[in-house]
Amino acid sequence: MTSAPDLHTTEIGDTGERVVFLHGLFGQGRNFTQVAKALQPELRSTLVDLPNHGRSAWTGSVDYVDVADAVATWLRAAYDGEPVHLVGHSMGGKVAMVLALRHPELIDRLVVVDISPAPSGGAGEFEHLLTSLTGLDLDGLERRSDADEQLAGSIPDERVRGFLLQNLRREEGRWRWQADLDLLLRELPTIAGFPGVDATFDHPVLWMGGERSDYIRPEHEARMRELFPTTYTVTVKGAGHWVHSEQPEAFVSALRYFLLAD
Repeated sequence: MTSAPDLHTTEIGDTGERVVFLHGLFGQGRNFTQVAKALQPELRSTLVDLPNHGRSAWTGSVDYVDVADAVATWLRAAYDGEPVHLVGHSMGGKVAMVLALRHPELIDRLVVVDISPAPSGGAGEFEHLLTSLTGLDLDGLERRSDADEQLAGSIPDERVRGFLLQNLRREEGRWRWQADLDLLLRELPTIAGFPGVDATFDHPVLWMGGERSDYIRPEHEARMRELFPTTYTVTVKGAGHWVHSEQPEAFVSALRYFLLAD
């Protein structure tokens, strides 16, 4: 997987230092489009679709070390090994942490958004969402709104349904999921975990959490600082787990301050 990673990416901006964004479970690189535009012209951005998501390849397995190594291989090839800033949210934050620990020469500054280097809670919620999506009869859909209507009973939050249905795409007259939902459901225990990595990353790290989220807890701090000794913490008021979409202005402000600081 690391020899020729088939990753779909989008570039936004053409001036300034480079920031690479890694999305969370069910996400796509384009989830950070507005954030990337707001960082211009001081920063240029690369939005990555992680394996088994968006327009990137399906791999048949889920492993944080493999994914981190694949992204690292892509970065070396795309930018000649020049260090970049790396931002990862949730599952993407775990990929980002593993990548920084295993390939520190590729990363200047690291931003970890609402996740910890520890097993995550919420697996039951994600299992419910995945089961709801995989149970949808795609052949019976005429339009995207049909899927939204069918999911309303099991997923009552309209915003959550809208986010999930971004993964539904029509190709050659048929609807299909961009994300490999069967694989993600099967590998939820791995996604919820965090691998053992015997390394440290001593560059600056911003650890950003949502005030109303419980993915970052006090008992995680010791491990975070053991792996990332130069960690700065920020809690975004009024935000839950999806900090960048719930409080975009505060998110962009924190990124800009941290990434552009001397």
